[in-house]
Amino acid sequence: MQNAEIDGVEYQQGELAGYECREYLLEKWGRKCAYCEKIGVPLQIEHIHAKAKGGSNRVSNLTLSCEGCNTKKGVKLIDEFLKKDPSRLEKIKRQAKQPLKDVAAVNSTRWALLGTLKNILPTTTGTGGQTKYNRTRLNLPKEHWLDACCVGEVESIKLLTQQPLRIKSNGWGTRQMCGTDRYGFPTRHREQKQVHFGFRTGDIAKAIVTSGKKVGEYVGRVLCRKTGSFDIVTKLGRVAGVSHRFCTSIHKKDGYSYGF
Repeated sequence: MQNAEIDGVEYQQGELAGYECREYLLEKWGRKCAYCEKIGVPLQIEHIHAKAKGGSNRVSNLTLSCEGCNTKKGVKLIDEFLKKDPSRLEKIKRQAKQPLKDVAAVNSTRWALLGTLKNILPTTTGTGGQTKYNRTRLNLPKEHWLDACCVGEVESIKLLTQQPLRIKSNGWGTRQMCGTDRYGFPTRHREQKQVHFGFRTGDIAKAIVTSGKKVGEYVGRVLCRKTGSFDIVTKLGRVAGVSHRFCTSIHKKDGYSYGF
């Protein structure tokens, strides 16, 4: 048994007991002490209206406090403790009653979406606190792709790579009939034909140039011209004037860009 001192209802609680509440308070109170605004120090959950004087465990009665402020306040009423700082007193009272509106909106949308998905295919979900708990327990760094791996009930994770493929939505281009200058006046015509020599702007291509001033090997997005002289955007910059004869298509444009 990991904790031999548990008693009563604690037998029914797991390691995540109270974790969601702490994560909520950290987000609500900006991860700092509500009384002195210290950051980067251990924070304790503190009852605004002390339990010894009838305070409840409702989230609206909880805040975050450093050990010094928590000890100093003790069981005092908050009005008494902050009587010399009325502006902070008013701020804490106002913040305690204010819910996280964005979180509430996301949660309501999430449950509606979950209910719809369950009618289509087997679907499970997890909470943000549970995701962070899994990531911390498995000693993983804070990354979006690792968060996605840690959602829900996760016992262990075997990472096959430390460099995930990053995908970004870029859209399909523009519907402008002509190019304009910074003042909005037309400066050039945009052709309706988008495919030139089997390529279109946005394709990923590999160019092996064997002659001329651009000798070398280049991989990147192609900017096409009807003349057949393409530009290739690589990691190191833009290479202009590469003939289509040296280009081989790797991936056709699909509205996304890919990288590591």
